[in-house]
Amino acid sequence: MDLALLRTFVTVHRAGSFTRAAALLGLSQPAVTSQIRTLERQLGRPLFLRQARGVTPTTVGDELAHKAAPHLDALVEVAEAGLADDSALRTLHLAGPPEFTSERALPALTELTAEDGHAFALRISFGNAEETLEGLAAGHHDLAIGTARPRGSLLTATPLCDEVHVLVAAPGWAERAGAEKLSATGASALAQVPVVEVHESLPFVTRYWASVFDARPAAPATVVAPDLRAVLACTIAGAGLAVLPRYLCAQALERGDVVALQDPPIPPLRTYFLVARTGTLALPHIARAHEGLLRAAAAWS
Repeated sequence: MDLALLRTFVTVHRAGSFTRAAALLGLSQPAVTSQIRTLERQLGRPLFLRQARGVTPTTVGDELAHKAAPHLDALVEVAEAGLADDSALRTLHLAGPPEFTSERALPALTELTAEDGHAFALRISFGNAEETLEGLAAGHHDLAIGTARPRGSLLTATPLCDEVHVLVAAPGWAERAGAEKLSATGASALAQVPVVEVHESLPFVTRYWASVFDARPAAPATVVAPDLRAVLACTIAGAGLAVLPRYLCAQALERGDVVALQDPPIPPLRTYFLVARTGTLALPHIARAHEGLLRAAAAWS
């Protein structure tokens, strides 16, 4: 059986689409379709059910993928190890949200490369969860950090860390809202406090209100800035309240630039996932970065 046909088959099985597999393999869609049909003729059995959006493997397809994929991944690892030029610097392409990637992931990876004698170079891309996962699936990135666990078998996700969210405001607004009033009346005590957010839909505030107050925010955002670091700066300047990750506002809290308006017994959390294309963790530089980020995340709070 032709290994090239098997490689195409496993890629289609993981991608769930001839089109996406073609992009990953650097082939045209007709070429991928032709290879799958050739393999199906050799086996005498259909491997995929064609649907309006993508393909679904048959039971025979699932069985073949289960048997073939580990061996193909191992061959990739052998090829990479055998052909690697020790003098050539491998490049790791990482994608993720700008704030978390800048404040958490990038310093950890920079420290890791220094420990390894700068064993690989870094290229960083910023984007939202959907953008980073699409880019990873298309082969533009090696690893992605996101807040959504991807579906299907093309991508493999590992929980990285939990992010605690804190309701904060500058001291003046905190004094005006009053801890006792907030404790007694809940979200209504904050109805007159302006809101600073990253988007008009108030994703952080809405999630916090639903989790802690079992309510929806009463007012739209006064300031919208598409970066949590800008939201923090505006909050410190007195623009209003904001919901921020604790790691991002910890120093501002210590300095008294902002005040935590409450300390709920169960604070809202958001989980980050470290995502790779299935099989690529066999590549040494990707595996090293993946392992290093997971180890660094164990100390993050």
